[in-house]
Parts: sequence; C-alpha cells; structure tokens
Amino acid sequence: MSDTVEPWTIERVCAALGNPTLAQRCVSEINRAPAYQLMNVFAKWQGIAERTLEAVARGQALHANAGSGGELPGDFIEYTVDDLRAKAEQLRARDAA
Repeated sequence: MSDTVEPWTIERVCAALGNPTLAQRCVSEINRAPAYQLMNVFAKWQGIAERTLEAVARGQALHANAGSGGELPGDFIEYTVDDLRAKAEQLRARDAA
C-alpha cells in the first residue's frame, strides 16, 4: 500500500459508507443535484464517509482494547441501559412540557 492518500471519488465515498442503501442514496443525491450544488452535495457525503471510517476505526480500537482487558480511553463515556433510559425519559418529559 502506498503512503499517499487516495483522493475522494464517488466510488470511494460509497464504499466507505459501508451500506448499499446509503451508497444508493448518496449516488441519487449527487445525480439529482444541480450543477452549482454538485460540490456541496459531494462534500456532504464525503464528510459522512470520513466520519463513518473514523467511527469504524474507533470501534475496532475499542474492541481490540476490550479484548485484551485494557482500559477504555479517557474520552470514551460508558453508559448503562438504565442511564440511557433515564436520559430518554428526561428528554420526553422536557418535550412534553
């Protein structure tokens, strides 16, 4: 593998999305974009692809770390199901008010 980073292409964005339905949506939005909006639409999907790859890499690192019995990184926040349910209830109560 070379040390250079491959340029972002529609094909690379779609592959990085990792989901055929999402890739089709990307291509569809690019195909329907007016010429003056084409780069904005592409940039949107490139950003989504970049964040997806970052999330996958972070998940793989966490999995490897957990598998070796290591500590989770300091910026990782661990929640229990009860924590998430309590937060969801708070949000529902706030929205109902």
